[in-house]
Amino acid sequence: MSLRLEPPFGDFILPFQIEGAGVRGRLVRLDAAVDGMLERHAYPPVVAALLAETMAMTAVLASGLKFDGVFTLQIHGDGPVRLLVTDVTSDGNMRGYARFDDAGLGVATGMPAAPVPRLLGAGHMAFTVDQGPHTERYQGITPLEGRTLTDCAHLYFRQSEQLDTALLLAVSDMAMPAGQRRAAALMIQQLPPAAGALPEEPSDDPWRRAVILMGSATPAELLEPALDPGRLLYRLFHEDGVRVFRRRLLRHHCRCSRTRVERTLLAFPRSELSDMAVDGVVRVTCEFCKAEYVFDDQALERLFEPAVRRAHRP
Repeated sequence: MSLRLEPPFGDFILPFQIEGAGVRGRLVRLDAAVDGMLERHAYPPVVAALLAETMAMTAVLASGLKFDGVFTLQIHGDGPVRLLVTDVTSDGNMRGYARFDDAGLGVATGMPAAPVPRLLGAGHMAFTVDQGPHTERYQGITPLEGRTLTDCAHLYFRQSEQLDTALLLAVSDMAMPAGQRRAAALMIQQLPPAAGALPEEPSDDPWRRAVILMGSATPAELLEPALDPGRLLYRLFHEDGVRVFRRRLLRHHCRCSRTRVERTLLAFPRSELSDMAVDGVVRVTCEFCKAEYVFDDQALERLFEPAVRRAHRP
């Protein structure tokens, strides 16, 4: 058993391996990243909880992939919460936002026992890996079937050709003030047989045992700020031997910028932008971080002037 003491909480992915079971896993813990995502939004606690849970799931799913770009998780439903979007870059920057019908939420004050059918309704969950304009995008889609987001993720792994996978998600009370809102995810996957390994008698007992041991972890343990993550993993899997690897840091960071917004505006005809103006000003608000970019008529003329000149060059 290899155990390294890590800071109890923060924003990170902690990879590990259960030696005796041939199982790999990742533990995700988020706190400041959750606060950063929620800071400029007045989400009801029930919506904030779903979004924080989605954020933790995004981090743990992306951590199992090798990519150089952006991993995005989008959840579309026909219920009161119509859309959840979170993404993470290969260097650990995370962001997210939600769209919801405030009236449809009714008087809900906490996470319902079955948040998917009650809040999201019918719809789908889509995973996308985008590695740039010159590469093929990978996408996986699964319907929203089950009581929880964990159920939906399990359905995706069962229907795809992925490795056997088990997942736990946990979020704190999102009505708490900043600094006390947390999210966590714990996922394990059965490793494929090593190349050239001699065939063995088929047995899923080690995998089943690992799933049972993981299932004994409570939300309180996953979210406990005083419980070192290495000690948590040791508590769960020490009988089979658990090796903890170097953690990968995460952070809340929005990729929006004035330059990106300008590129988007240039995709519209100049006349259409004039129609979008209110009191002579076009305002673009980032849904992720609520940053506002303002373009008056002079700014738009400067923006389109180089494009007009290029279009008229001989």
